Amino acid sequence: MLAVAVTVAALARLADARERGYARAIALAGLRAAVQLAAVSALIGWVVRAVPLLLAFLGLMFAVAVRTAGRRITDNRTWWRAALPIAAGVLPAVLTLLLTGLVPLKGVALIPVTGILIGGALTGTVLSGRRALDELHTRHGEVEAGMALGLLPREARLEIARPAASDALLPGLDQTRTVGLVTLPGAFVGMLLGGASPVLAGVVQLFVLVALMAVQVVAVAVVLELVARGLLHRSLTLVGAEGE
Repeated sequence: MLAVAVTVAALARLADARERGYARAIALAGLRAAVQLAAVSALIGWVVRAVPLLLAFLGLMFAVAVRTAGRRITDNRTWWRAALPIAAGVLPAVLTLLLTGLVPLKGVALIPVTGILIGGALTGTVLSGRRALDELHTRHGEVEAGMALGLLPREARLEIARPAASDALLPGLDQTRTVGLVTLPGAFVGMLLGGASPVLAGVVQLFVLVALMAVQVVAVAVVLELVARGLLHRSLTLVGAEGE
């Protein structure tokens, strides 16, 4: 399947805006996933035995997500601010789950749930950040026109970036709206294969989907604010900043 994906991407000449082909990226992603899953499979039994190791592993997951999201959005030094939307979305959700007892402080439960939430925040952060900055770059004249009419730089950027950034919520919304009709997500299928009842599997999957929506909404809102304030930017899209 990896060979098929690479071949199709190469034949279709799929590439980003800088004409960098995705065939090589797909091949490397597949191989990297295999190595990483092999490493996690070997370490997971060791990590879940002690809380300090568990927290360290969760910290590593968070750091990798921040690095990945930040570098997908921008290549300048503001990339580290991707930590803010991911943390703002994930930390309250995980703490709520722990305090209410829905998820115990055990690696076998906490790692997969936190991983799902971090992954959702990563996706929301990347999509909203890229779309917002792309829109500001394409429509920078409208931002400048808004400021000429008296809008503050933040307000002018918000008017342009908000609709584009909000579109990052669509994949999660569609997944939630069509669950059980179009797709059977991993948590549901995994619990069924593990011997849980369909009702219990459905309850757990519902909790995961709702938590994911909450995490992504918070992440997108924080990204939008960072972009509007010029704290997360690309050189060509920072319109109306001080000194320009």
